[in-house]
Amino acid sequence: MIEARNIHKSYNDLHVLKGVDLHIPKGEIVSIVGASGAGKTTLLQILGTLEKPDTKTDSVLNVNEVDVYALNSKELAKFRNDNIGFIFQFHQLLPEFTALENICIPAFIGNRPKPETEKRAKELLGFLGLSARANHKPAEMSGGEQQRVAVARSLINNPGVIFADEPSGNLDSESAGNLHKLFFDLREEFGQTFVIVTHNEELADMADKKLTMVDGKIV
Repeated sequence: MIEARNIHKSYNDLHVLKGVDLHIPKGEIVSIVGASGAGKTTLLQILGTLEKPDTKTDSVLNVNEVDVYALNSKELAKFRNDNIGFIFQFHQLLPEFTALENICIPAFIGNRPKPETEKRAKELLGFLGLSARANHKPAEMSGGEQQRVAVARSLINNPGVIFADEPSGNLDSESAGNLHKLFFDLREEFGQTFVIVTHNEELADMADKKLTMVDGKIV
């Protein structure tokens, strides 16, 4: 599912990633842990094609058997929309839209038909226990509900892989526990691969594999 080799990333004189190699099979839930500044979020952004590694290194990134660095910018944007979902610590929902509308946005960007998209969004809301919140805006929902809407949004295009950056970091302990269980339920239901950056040791230890980053490398 994901193969990365020799991933380097620098910001001016700061060498953040120092030759990261990893392989993540399809359907695996992988957690990435480490101290702040170890490079976890930077690695996640590169794996998710939101950032590019240093161009002077021979970095390799294959996602779902596609060499993403062989794609031009338009092809990469379409590939990302079709194959990758993102969940962030702060849900990033658009406040002026309802839960249903927020979930549909990635599909509309991909020019998917509205009836099919809304049907899928309602199915996801039902699976996540949010059917009654379909027409509510983010301000009318709890933090846990907002984050579940963000999870549904990440799933709307049926991506092969979900990248989550501190997804439960802004939730109370009960909501965080429910979200952690949800990832495993989703994997069983839809077969997605999950890569989760977290400081939550409970979530990290639940994963199929826990990777620790120290000073820009996986140890």
